[in-house]
Amino acid sequence: MTVPEDIEAAILRLHYVEKWRKNTIADQLGIHHSVVERVLLQNGVSLQQMRVRPSMVDPYVAFIKATLKEYPTLNAQRLYHMVRERGYPGKPDHFRHMVVRYRPMVSEDAYLRLSTLPGEQAQVDWASFGKIKIGDAERKLYGFIMVLSWSRHVFLKFYLNQSTANFQRGHIEAFEFFGGYLSREVFYDNLKAAVLERIGKAIHFNPEILAVAAHYRYKPVPVEVAQPTQKGRVERAVRFARSSFWPARKWKDLDDLNRQAREWCLGEAAERRWVQDEKLTVREAFEQEKQYLLKVPEAPFVVYDRKEVRAGKTPYACFDGNLYSIDPAYVRQTLSVFATLETVKICHGITEVGSHKRCFDKGKVIEDGRHIEGLKEVKRAASKHRSMDRLRLAAPSSRDFLVLAGERGHNLGRLTQQLTELLDLYGAEELEAAIKEALVSERVHAPAVKQVLERRRSEKGKKEPVRLHFERNEKANSVTIPPPSLDIYDSLFKDHDGDEQ
Repeated sequence: MTVPEDIEAAILRLHYVEKWRKNTIADQLGIHHSVVERVLLQNGVSLQQMRVRPSMVDPYVAFIKATLKEYPTLNAQRLYHMVRERGYPGKPDHFRHMVVRYRPMVSEDAYLRLSTLPGEQAQVDWASFGKIKIGDAERKLYGFIMVLSWSRHVFLKFYLNQSTANFQRGHIEAFEFFGGYLSREVFYDNLKAAVLERIGKAIHFNPEILAVAAHYRYKPVPVEVAQPTQKGRVERAVRFARSSFWPARKWKDLDDLNRQAREWCLGEAAERRWVQDEKLTVREAFEQEKQYLLKVPEAPFVVYDRKEVRAGKTPYACFDGNLYSIDPAYVRQTLSVFATLETVKICHGITEVGSHKRCFDKGKVIEDGRHIEGLKEVKRAASKHRSMDRLRLAAPSSRDFLVLAGERGHNLGRLTQQLTELLDLYGAEELEAAIKEALVSERVHAPAVKQVLERRRSEKGKKEPVRLHFERNEKANSVTIPPPSLDIYDSLFKDHDGDEQ
Protein backbone atom coordinates (compact mmCIF):
# COMPACT_ATOMS: atom_id res chain seq x y z
CA MET A 1 0.00 0.00 0.00
CA THR A 2 1.36 3.40 -0.99
CA VAL A 3 1.80 5.89 1.86
CA PRO A 4 0.43 9.39 1.02
CA GLU A 5 3.12 11.99 0.49
CA ASP A 6 1.97 14.22 3.31
CA ILE A 7 2.04 11.32 5.78
CA GLU A 8 5.51 10.28 4.60
CA ALA A 9 6.76 13.87 4.99
CA ALA A 10 5.26 14.08 8.47
CA ILE A 11 6.90 10.79 9.50
CA LEU A 12 10.32 11.97 8.38
CA ARG A 13 9.95 15.39 9.99
CA LEU A 14 8.83 13.95 13.33
CA HIS A 15 11.69 11.46 13.30
CA TYR A 16 14.51 13.82 12.28
CA VAL A 17 13.34 17.11 13.79
CA GLU A 18 11.27 16.11 16.80
CA LYS A 19 13.32 12.95 17.56
CA TRP A 20 10.14 10.95 18.20
CA ARG A 21 10.07 7.16 18.35
CA LYS A 22 8.21 5.19 15.70
CA ASN A 23 5.35 4.22 18.05
CA THR A 24 4.89 7.84 19.12
CA ILE A 25 4.76 8.93 15.47
CA ALA A 26 2.26 6.19 14.66
CA ASP A 27 -0.01 7.16 17.53
CA GLN A 28 0.21 10.84 16.65
CA LEU A 29 -0.68 10.31 13.00
CA GLY A 30 -3.22 7.57 13.63
CA ILE A 31 -1.40 4.90 11.59
CA HIS A 32 0.13 1.52 12.33
CA HIS A 33 3.71 1.47 13.63
CA SER A 34 4.74 -0.88 10.79
CA VAL A 35 3.90 1.89 8.29
CA VAL A 36 6.25 4.26 10.11
CA GLU A 37 8.97 1.64 10.20
CA ARG A 38 8.60 0.93 6.45
CA VAL A 39 8.83 4.65 5.54
CA LEU A 40 11.94 5.15 7.68
CA LEU A 41 13.65 2.04 6.29
CA GLN A 42 12.93 3.18 2.72
CA ASN A 43 14.58 6.52 3.54
CA GLY A 44 17.77 5.00 4.84
CA VAL A 45 17.01 4.94 8.55
CA SER A 46 18.31 1.80 10.22
CA LEU A 47 16.50 -0.06 12.96
CA GLN A 48 19.21 1.09 15.37
CA GLN A 49 18.60 4.73 14.45
CA MET A 50 14.90 4.32 15.08
CA ARG A 51 15.66 3.72 18.73
CA VAL A 52 16.31 7.38 19.58
CA ARG A 53 17.90 7.92 22.98
CA PRO A 54 15.21 9.23 25.31
CA SER A 55 15.48 12.81 26.48
CA MET A 56 14.55 14.29 29.90
CA VAL A 57 12.04 16.51 28.13
CA ASP A 58 10.18 13.64 26.40
CA PRO A 59 7.52 13.21 29.13
CA TYR A 60 6.76 16.93 28.92
CA VAL A 61 6.50 17.33 25.15
CA ALA A 62 2.72 16.98 25.10
CA PHE A 63 2.38 19.57 27.86
CA ILE A 64 4.78 21.98 26.11
CA LYS A 65 2.95 21.70 22.79
CA ALA A 66 -0.48 22.12 24.40
CA THR A 67 0.67 25.16 26.39
CA LEU A 68 2.29 26.84 23.38
CA LYS A 69 -0.81 26.12 21.33
CA GLU A 70 -2.96 28.01 23.85
CA TYR A 71 -0.35 30.70 24.62
CA PRO A 72 1.80 31.07 21.45
CA THR A 73 3.76 34.08 22.77
CA LEU A 74 4.67 32.52 26.13
CA ASN A 75 8.42 32.88 26.63
CA ALA A 76 10.66 29.89 27.30
CA GLN A 77 11.65 31.09 30.77
CA ARG A 78 8.05 31.03 32.05
CA LEU A 79 7.40 27.72 30.32
CA TYR A 80 10.50 26.29 31.98
CA HIS A 81 9.22 27.21 35.46
CA MET A 82 5.83 25.63 34.66
CA VAL A 83 7.53 22.41 33.61
CA ARG A 84 9.83 22.49 36.66
CA GLU A 85 6.73 22.59 38.89
CA ARG A 86 5.61 19.43 37.15
CA GLY A 87 8.85 17.56 37.88
CA TYR A 88 11.25 18.39 35.00
CA PRO A 89 14.82 17.91 36.36
CA GLY A 90 16.82 19.61 33.57
CA LYS A 91 18.56 22.99 33.37
CA PRO A 92 16.99 26.10 31.78
CA ASP A 93 19.56 26.45 28.96
CA HIS A 94 18.97 22.94 27.68
CA PHE A 95 15.22 23.40 28.04
CA ARG A 96 15.20 26.63 26.02
CA HIS A 97 17.11 24.82 23.27
CA MET A 98 14.49 22.05 23.24
CA VAL A 99 11.52 24.49 23.20
CA VAL A 100 12.73 26.02 19.92
CA ARG A 101 11.76 22.76 18.19
CA TYR A 102 8.12 23.31 19.03
CA ARG A 103 7.74 26.79 17.56
CA PRO A 104 5.68 27.19 15.46
CA MET A 105 3.12 24.64 16.59
CA VAL A 106 2.28 21.57 14.55
CA SER A 107 -1.05 21.63 12.75
CA GLU A 108 -4.15 21.07 14.83
CA ASP A 109 -5.15 17.98 12.83
CA ALA A 110 -1.87 16.21 13.62
CA TYR A 111 -1.99 16.98 17.34
CA LEU A 112 -3.23 14.39 19.80
CA ARG A 113 -2.31 14.40 23.45
CA LEU A 114 -0.61 11.08 24.17
CA SER A 115 0.02 11.22 27.87
CA THR A 116 -0.42 13.46 30.85
CA LEU A 117 1.92 14.57 33.55
CA PRO A 118 1.33 13.66 37.20
CA GLY A 119 -1.17 16.04 38.80
CA GLU A 120 -2.05 17.59 35.45
CA GLN A 121 -5.45 16.17 34.54
CA ALA A 122 -8.58 14.40 35.73
CA GLN A 123 -11.56 13.22 33.68
CA VAL A 124 -15.22 13.22 34.74
CA ASP A 125 -18.42 11.64 33.49
CA TRP A 126 -21.85 10.30 34.52
CA ALA A 127 -22.90 6.66 34.06
CA SER A 128 -26.43 5.28 34.28
CA PHE A 129 -27.01 2.31 36.62
CA GLY A 130 -30.73 1.68 36.21
CA LYS A 131 -33.19 2.49 39.00
CA ILE A 132 -33.41 2.29 42.78
CA LYS A 133 -36.45 1.86 45.05
CA ILE A 134 -36.84 4.42 47.86
CA GLY A 135 -39.98 3.94 49.92
CA ASP A 136 -42.86 3.87 47.44
CA ALA A 137 -40.89 5.76 44.79
CA GLU A 138 -38.65 4.49 42.02
CA ARG A 139 -35.83 6.83 41.05
CA LYS A 140 -33.09 6.72 38.44
CA LEU A 141 -29.59 5.91 39.69
CA TYR A 142 -26.45 7.54 38.28
CA GLY A 143 -22.79 7.07 39.10
CA PHE A 144 -20.47 10.10 39.19
CA ILE A 145 -16.95 9.02 38.21
CA MET A 146 -13.72 10.99 38.37
CA VAL A 147 -10.37 9.43 37.46
CA LEU A 148 -6.92 10.99 37.81
CA SER A 149 -5.43 10.58 34.33
CA TRP A 150 -1.86 9.84 35.40
CA SER A 151 -2.29 7.47 38.36
CA ARG A 152 -5.74 6.14 37.25
CA HIS A 153 -7.05 6.49 40.82
CA VAL A 154 -10.87 6.29 40.60
CA PHE A 155 -13.67 7.92 42.60
CA LEU A 156 -17.24 6.60 42.29
CA LYS A 157 -20.38 7.87 44.02
CA PHE A 158 -24.07 7.36 43.26
CA TYR A 159 -26.75 10.06 43.01
CA LEU A 160 -30.46 10.07 42.17
CA ASN A 161 -30.22 12.47 39.23
CA GLN A 162 -27.72 14.27 37.02
CA SER A 163 -28.53 17.75 38.29
CA THR A 164 -25.90 20.47 38.24
CA ALA A 165 -25.95 20.49 42.06
CA ASN A 166 -25.11 16.77 42.18
CA PHE A 167 -22.43 17.34 39.54
CA GLN A 168 -20.89 19.97 41.82
CA ARG A 169 -21.21 17.67 44.84
CA GLY A 170 -19.44 14.91 42.93
CA HIS A 171 -16.41 17.16 42.36
CA ILE A 172 -16.24 18.26 45.99
CA GLU A 173 -16.53 14.72 47.35
CA ALA A 174 -13.98 13.44 44.80
CA PHE A 175 -11.46 16.05 45.97
CA GLU A 176 -12.10 14.99 49.55
CA PHE A 177 -11.68 11.32 48.57
CA PHE A 178 -8.30 12.10 46.99
CA GLY A 179 -7.13 13.40 50.34
CA GLY A 180 -7.92 17.07 49.76
CA TYR A 181 -6.10 17.20 46.43
CA LEU A 182 -7.12 17.89 42.82
CA SER A 183 -5.59 18.14 39.37
CA ARG A 184 -4.82 21.33 37.46
CA GLU A 185 -7.32 20.48 34.72
CA VAL A 186 -10.61 18.57 34.65
CA PHE A 187 -11.81 17.19 31.31
CA TYR A 188 -15.54 16.95 30.55
CA ASP A 189 -17.74 15.54 27.86
CA ASN A 190 -20.13 18.18 26.49
CA LEU A 191 -22.84 17.46 29.06
CA LYS A 192 -25.21 20.25 30.15
CA ALA A 193 -23.88 20.34 33.71
CA ALA A 194 -20.56 21.55 32.26
CA VAL A 195 -21.30 23.10 28.83
CA LEU A 196 -24.60 24.84 28.13
CA GLU A 197 -23.88 25.60 24.49
CA ARG A 198 -21.07 25.03 22.02
CA ILE A 199 -20.60 26.30 18.48
CA GLY A 200 -17.21 25.28 17.16
CA LYS A 201 -14.61 26.76 19.47
CA ALA A 202 -17.13 29.10 21.11
CA ILE A 203 -18.07 27.52 24.43
CA HIS A 204 -20.74 28.69 26.87
CA PHE A 205 -19.85 27.07 30.18
CA ASN A 206 -22.44 26.33 32.84
CA PRO A 207 -21.83 29.15 35.38
CA GLU A 208 -22.38 26.73 38.27
CA ILE A 209 -19.41 24.56 37.25
CA LEU A 210 -17.35 27.69 36.59
CA ALA A 211 -18.05 28.71 40.19
CA VAL A 212 -16.65 25.37 41.40
CA ALA A 213 -13.63 25.69 39.10
CA ALA A 214 -12.95 29.24 40.33
CA HIS A 215 -13.20 28.18 43.97
CA TYR A 216 -10.86 25.20 43.57
CA ARG A 217 -8.65 26.95 40.99
CA TYR A 218 -8.62 24.27 38.32
CA LYS A 219 -9.18 24.65 34.59
CA PRO A 220 -12.37 23.11 33.11
CA VAL A 221 -11.67 21.60 29.70
CA PRO A 222 -14.48 20.29 27.45
CA VAL A 223 -13.24 17.65 25.02
CA GLU A 224 -13.68 18.13 21.30
CA VAL A 225 -17.01 17.08 19.85
CA ALA A 226 -16.95 13.49 18.52
CA GLN A 227 -13.52 12.84 20.06
CA PRO A 228 -14.15 10.12 22.67
CA THR A 229 -10.45 9.22 22.79
CA GLN A 230 -9.78 12.50 24.56
CA LYS A 231 -11.64 11.19 27.61
CA GLY A 232 -10.67 7.56 27.20
CA ARG A 233 -9.52 7.17 30.80
CA VAL A 234 -12.90 7.95 32.31
CA GLU A 235 -14.62 5.79 29.66
CA ARG A 236 -12.43 2.88 30.75
CA ALA A 237 -13.13 3.70 34.41
CA VAL A 238 -16.88 3.49 33.70
CA ARG A 239 -16.44 0.10 32.03
CA PHE A 240 -14.28 -1.05 34.94
CA ALA A 241 -16.97 -0.01 37.47
CA ARG A 242 -19.67 -1.81 35.48
CA SER A 243 -17.67 -5.03 35.25
CA SER A 244 -15.86 -5.07 38.60
CA PHE A 245 -18.10 -3.25 41.11
CA TRP A 246 -21.69 -3.47 39.84
CA PRO A 247 -22.46 -7.13 38.95
CA ALA A 248 -24.44 -9.06 41.62
CA ARG A 249 -24.16 -6.12 44.02
CA LYS A 250 -26.65 -6.06 46.94
CA TRP A 251 -27.35 -3.04 49.13
CA LYS A 252 -29.90 -1.84 51.67
CA ASP A 253 -30.20 1.79 50.62
CA LEU A 254 -28.33 4.55 48.83
CA ASP A 255 -26.04 5.22 51.80
CA ASP A 256 -25.08 1.55 51.94
CA LEU A 257 -24.42 1.49 48.18
CA ASN A 258 -22.14 4.54 48.43
CA ARG A 259 -20.32 3.02 51.40
CA GLN A 260 -19.60 -0.08 49.31
CA ALA A 261 -18.52 2.08 46.34
CA ARG A 262 -16.02 3.92 48.52
CA GLU A 263 -14.62 0.64 49.86
CA TRP A 264 -14.26 -0.60 46.27
CA CYS A 265 -12.41 2.57 45.23
CA LEU A 266 -10.01 2.25 48.16
CA GLY A 267 -9.69 -1.52 47.80
CA GLU A 268 -9.96 -3.40 44.54
CA ALA A 269 -9.75 -0.35 42.27
CA ALA A 270 -6.69 1.04 44.08
CA GLU A 271 -4.88 -2.31 44.27
CA ARG A 272 -5.02 -3.08 40.55
CA ARG A 273 -1.80 -2.97 38.52
CA TRP A 274 -0.79 0.49 37.24
CA VAL A 275 -0.96 0.69 33.46
CA GLN A 276 2.41 2.45 33.03
CA ASP A 277 4.41 0.15 35.33
CA GLU A 278 2.98 -3.18 36.39
CA LYS A 279 5.40 -3.30 39.32
CA LEU A 280 3.29 -0.58 40.94
CA THR A 281 -0.34 -0.49 42.03
CA VAL A 282 -2.65 2.43 41.30
CA ARG A 283 -2.44 3.33 45.00
CA GLU A 284 1.36 3.55 44.84
CA ALA A 285 1.20 5.60 41.63
CA PHE A 286 -1.25 7.96 43.34
CA GLU A 287 1.13 8.41 46.27
CA GLN A 288 3.77 9.53 43.75
CA GLU A 289 1.29 11.85 42.05
CA LYS A 290 0.22 13.58 45.28
CA GLN A 291 3.20 15.93 45.33
CA TYR A 292 2.11 17.39 41.98
CA LEU A 293 -1.59 17.82 42.81
CA LEU A 294 -3.16 21.06 44.03
CA LYS A 295 -4.34 21.39 47.61
CA VAL A 296 -8.02 22.28 48.07
CA PRO A 297 -8.78 25.67 49.67
CA GLU A 298 -9.64 25.69 53.36
CA ALA A 299 -13.01 27.39 52.84
CA PRO A 300 -15.64 24.83 51.75
CA PHE A 301 -17.83 25.30 48.69
CA VAL A 302 -21.50 24.94 49.67
CA VAL A 303 -23.89 23.39 47.14
CA TYR A 304 -27.68 23.71 47.12
CA ASP A 305 -30.46 22.46 44.89
CA ARG A 306 -32.28 25.76 44.26
CA LYS A 307 -35.88 26.15 43.13
CA GLU A 308 -38.55 28.84 43.16
CA VAL A 309 -41.93 27.52 44.33
CA ARG A 310 -45.37 29.03 44.81
CA ALA A 311 -47.23 28.14 48.01
CA GLY A 312 -50.96 27.67 47.56
CA LYS A 313 -53.72 28.37 50.05
CA THR A 314 -52.42 25.61 52.32
CA PRO A 315 -49.11 26.04 54.19
CA TYR A 316 -47.00 23.64 52.12
CA ALA A 317 -44.28 24.00 49.48
CA CYS A 318 -43.85 21.30 46.82
CA PHE A 319 -40.27 20.20 46.14
CA ASP A 320 -38.90 17.10 44.40
CA GLY A 321 -42.25 15.30 44.51
CA ASN A 322 -43.01 15.94 48.21
CA LEU A 323 -44.84 18.56 50.30
CA TYR A 324 -42.94 20.40 53.05
CA SER A 325 -44.80 22.48 55.64
CA ILE A 326 -44.12 26.21 56.00
CA ASP A 327 -45.09 29.03 58.33
CA PRO A 328 -48.84 29.59 57.66
CA ALA A 329 -48.21 33.33 57.41
CA TYR A 330 -46.51 32.75 54.02
CA VAL A 331 -49.27 31.00 52.08
CA ARG A 332 -49.86 32.23 48.52
CA GLN A 333 -46.27 33.53 48.37
CA THR A 334 -43.37 32.81 46.02
CA LEU A 335 -40.69 31.04 48.05
CA SER A 336 -37.11 29.84 47.47
CA VAL A 337 -36.04 26.27 48.27
CA PHE A 338 -32.40 25.57 49.19
CA ALA A 339 -31.80 21.83 49.53
CA THR A 340 -28.74 19.76 50.39
CA LEU A 341 -28.74 15.97 50.36
CA GLU A 342 -29.71 16.13 54.05
CA THR A 343 -31.95 19.16 54.54
CA VAL A 344 -34.56 21.30 52.79
CA LYS A 345 -34.74 24.98 53.74
CA ILE A 346 -37.58 27.17 52.47
CA CYS A 347 -37.17 30.95 52.53
CA HIS A 348 -39.14 34.08 51.76
CA GLY A 349 -36.41 36.54 50.89
CA ILE A 350 -33.90 36.20 53.74
CA THR A 351 -36.54 34.85 56.16
CA GLU A 352 -36.52 31.10 56.74
CA VAL A 353 -40.12 29.85 56.77
CA GLY A 354 -39.44 26.10 56.95
CA SER A 355 -36.61 23.62 57.55
CA HIS A 356 -36.92 19.84 57.22
CA LYS A 357 -34.95 16.64 56.77
CA ARG A 358 -34.91 15.84 53.06
CA CYS A 359 -37.08 12.98 51.82
CA PHE A 360 -36.20 11.08 48.62
CA ASP A 361 -39.45 9.15 48.56
CA LYS A 362 -42.30 10.68 46.54
CA GLY A 363 -45.82 11.82 47.40
CA LYS A 364 -45.01 12.34 51.09
CA VAL A 365 -46.07 15.19 53.40
CA ILE A 366 -43.29 16.34 55.71
CA GLU A 367 -44.57 18.53 58.54
CA ASP A 368 -43.16 20.62 61.36
CA GLY A 369 -45.36 20.50 64.48
CA ARG A 370 -44.88 24.22 65.00
CA HIS A 371 -46.35 24.94 61.57
CA ILE A 372 -49.41 22.82 62.34
CA GLU A 373 -49.97 24.63 65.65
CA GLY A 374 -49.53 27.92 63.86
CA LEU A 375 -52.12 26.85 61.30
CA LYS A 376 -54.57 26.04 64.08
CA GLU A 377 -53.98 29.48 65.60
CA VAL A 378 -54.59 31.09 62.23
CA LYS A 379 -57.80 29.11 61.83
CA ARG A 380 -58.95 30.06 65.33
CA ALA A 381 -58.22 33.70 64.62
CA ALA A 382 -60.00 33.46 61.29
CA SER A 383 -63.00 31.85 62.97
CA LYS A 384 -63.04 34.62 65.54
CA HIS A 385 -62.96 37.28 62.83
CA ARG A 386 -65.69 35.53 60.87
CA SER A 387 -67.86 35.48 64.02
CA MET A 388 -67.25 39.18 64.59
CA ASP A 389 -68.11 39.98 60.97
CA ARG A 390 -71.29 37.94 61.18
CA LEU A 391 -72.26 39.61 64.45
CA ARG A 392 -71.69 43.14 63.09
CA LEU A 393 -73.76 42.33 60.02
CA ALA A 394 -76.70 40.98 62.03
CA ALA A 395 -76.56 43.47 64.91
CA PRO A 396 -74.72 46.69 63.97
CA SER A 397 -74.87 47.93 67.58
CA SER A 398 -72.60 45.03 68.57
CA ARG A 399 -69.62 47.05 67.37
CA ASP A 400 -70.13 49.77 70.02
CA PHE A 401 -70.96 47.03 72.53
CA LEU A 402 -67.63 45.23 71.94
CA VAL A 403 -65.63 48.46 71.96
CA LEU A 404 -67.00 49.40 75.38
CA ALA A 405 -66.47 45.82 76.63
CA GLY A 406 -62.86 45.93 75.46
CA GLU A 407 -62.26 49.19 77.32
CA ARG A 408 -63.48 47.49 80.49
CA GLY A 409 -61.14 44.53 80.03
CA HIS A 410 -63.61 41.85 79.02
CA ASN A 411 -62.57 38.80 76.97
CA LEU A 412 -63.77 39.82 73.51
CA GLY A 413 -63.37 36.35 72.01
CA ARG A 414 -65.58 34.75 74.62
CA LEU A 415 -68.08 37.63 74.48
CA THR A 416 -68.30 37.34 70.66
CA GLN A 417 -68.93 33.62 70.98
CA GLN A 418 -71.74 34.17 73.52
CA LEU A 419 -73.42 36.88 71.45
CA THR A 420 -73.21 34.66 68.36
CA GLU A 421 -74.97 31.86 70.24
CA LEU A 422 -77.71 34.33 71.25
CA LEU A 423 -77.96 35.39 67.61
CA ASP A 424 -78.60 31.78 66.59
CA LEU A 425 -81.31 31.41 69.26
CA TYR A 426 -83.19 34.70 69.09
CA GLY A 427 -82.47 36.08 65.63
CA ALA A 428 -80.89 39.28 64.39
CA GLU A 429 -83.78 41.69 65.11
CA GLU A 430 -84.21 40.66 68.75
CA LEU A 431 -80.44 40.64 69.39
CA GLU A 432 -80.03 44.15 67.95
CA ALA A 433 -82.82 45.47 70.20
CA ALA A 434 -81.37 43.75 73.27
CA ILE A 435 -77.87 45.07 72.64
CA LYS A 436 -79.17 48.63 72.23
CA GLU A 437 -81.01 48.36 75.55
CA ALA A 438 -77.95 46.94 77.29
CA LEU A 439 -75.82 49.76 75.91
CA VAL A 440 -78.20 52.37 77.37
CA SER A 441 -77.65 50.93 80.83
CA GLU A 442 -73.91 50.33 80.01
CA ARG A 443 -74.19 46.67 80.99
CA VAL A 444 -71.75 45.31 78.38
CA HIS A 445 -71.76 41.60 79.14
CA ALA A 446 -73.60 38.61 77.68
CA PRO A 447 -75.89 37.89 80.69
CA ALA A 448 -77.31 41.43 80.48
CA VAL A 449 -78.14 40.95 76.80
CA LYS A 450 -79.65 37.54 77.49
CA GLN A 451 -81.77 39.00 80.31
CA VAL A 452 -83.24 41.61 77.95
CA LEU A 453 -83.91 38.93 75.32
CA GLU A 454 -85.72 36.71 77.86
CA ARG A 455 -87.81 39.60 79.11
CA ARG A 456 -88.84 40.66 75.61
CA ARG A 457 -89.72 37.05 74.72
CA SER A 458 -91.79 36.71 77.90
CA GLU A 459 -93.62 39.98 77.29
CA LYS A 460 -94.65 38.79 73.84
CA GLY A 461 -95.79 35.45 75.20
CA LYS A 462 -93.43 33.51 72.93
CA LYS A 463 -92.19 30.00 73.60
CA GLU A 464 -88.62 29.16 74.49
CA PRO A 465 -86.37 29.49 71.38
CA VAL A 466 -85.04 26.34 69.72
CA ARG A 467 -81.56 26.21 68.16
CA LEU A 468 -81.66 25.37 64.45
CA HIS A 469 -79.09 22.97 63.04
CA PHE A 470 -78.93 21.79 59.44
CA GLU A 471 -76.98 18.53 59.44
CA ARG A 472 -76.86 18.20 55.66
CA ASN A 473 -75.98 21.79 54.98
CA GLU A 474 -73.35 23.21 57.30
CA LYS A 475 -73.26 26.48 55.37
CA ALA A 476 -76.91 27.10 56.26
CA ASN A 477 -75.98 27.10 59.94
CA SER A 478 -73.85 30.21 59.47
CA VAL A 479 -76.18 32.16 57.18
CA THR A 480 -77.06 35.56 58.59
CA ILE A 481 -79.90 37.70 57.28
CA PRO A 482 -79.58 41.31 58.43
CA PRO A 483 -82.88 42.77 59.71
CA PRO A 484 -84.43 45.30 57.33
CA SER A 485 -85.25 48.77 58.55
CA LEU A 486 -88.94 49.18 59.56
CA ASP A 487 -88.93 52.98 59.35
CA ILE A 488 -90.66 52.94 55.98
CA TYR A 489 -93.63 51.07 57.49
CA ASP A 490 -93.88 53.48 60.43
CA SER A 491 -94.17 56.38 57.99
CA LEU A 492 -97.37 54.90 56.55
CA PHE A 493 -99.18 55.51 59.85
CA LYS A 494 -98.21 59.19 60.08
CA ASP A 495 -99.80 62.16 58.35
CA HIS A 496 -97.84 64.90 56.69
CA ASP A 497 -97.72 66.88 59.92
CA GLY A 498 -96.10 63.98 61.73
CA ASP A 499 -99.21 62.98 63.73
CA GLU A 500 -100.14 59.33 63.92
CA GLN A 501 -103.30 58.35 62.09
